[in-house]
Amino acid sequence: MKAARQTRTIEETIERHFAASRAMDTEAWVANFAPDAVCHDPVGGTPVKGHAGLRDLFQNICSAFARLAISEELVLVSGSSAAVKWDGHAVGHNGRETRFEGIDVFDFDDAGRIRALWGYWDPGSVMMRLR
Repeated sequence: MKAARQTRTIEETIERHFAASRAMDTEAWVANFAPDAVCHDPVGGTPVKGHAGLRDLFQNICSAFARLAISEELVLVSGSSAAVKWDGHAVGHNGRETRFEGIDVFDFDDAGRIRALWGYWDPGSVMMRLR
């Protein structure tokens, strides 16, 4: 039963994480992370650590878009980790739109907060299509 509760807690955190992304709600997004969480979004970029770094990261992401909609398409939970295949739709400040996709890999603490996130997507190509 403990594994089922853990899986449901992780699924709920993922739901809140993506809902906060769609709402472009920085504080709700950051609240899903453990205080000392590390975020590699995108993988290959400079990782950020802690709520202050996460807040800056998400505000920078949101500032690039007039609207952002990222929807989880497939959620796979295994133990205290999960992989999520997601689809995105963005509207730039100039009105241009684009679709994109990615995969996020999460590690969770015992409270169900995100301890680490690895985001696999290409923000450069998204921004290029919005120019």
